[in-house]
Amino acid sequence: MNRLIKFCFIACLAFAFNAQSEEMQGAQYKELGPWQVHYIAFPSTFIQPKIAKAYNLERSGYKGVVNISILKNDANKTAQTAKLTGTAKNLLGNKQTLTFKEIKEGESIYYLAQVDYTNEEILRFEIEIQQSNQFQKLQFQQKFYVD
Repeated sequence: MNRLIKFCFIACLAFAFNAQSEEMQGAQYKELGPWQVHYIAFPSTFIQPKIAKAYNLERSGYKGVVNISILKNDANKTAQTAKLTGTAKNLLGNKQTLTFKEIKEGESIYYLAQVDYTNEEILRFEIEIQQSNQFQKLQFQQKFYVD
């Protein structure tokens, strides 16, 4: 019992330290005009099968997911709707067009697209965000690994 308590305590400390480290390094977002644009790209196998099915996402060791959320860059950080279009390009210049789906869950709004990749492939993303007459461009890159 004592070991279990000690293990849980150490795990909680490690979690707290990791959370603090991420906070110090900064979140994965960019401030673009009036928005705070949060983004992540990851292998689709990270998603549980039920969730993938619910959002019509293909789970594969060769398919990734791009997740974008747009918040108003003010104290309230209100979720924003927008039109997203974009591409993913590898280092050889091969380009894929991204097709984003809008997902609304309560007050949260995010946009999902899928992308194909090979092992250790670096993809450079260029995403155009449009809301009324406001346009911004998000650029980032991600290295993918096959499971």
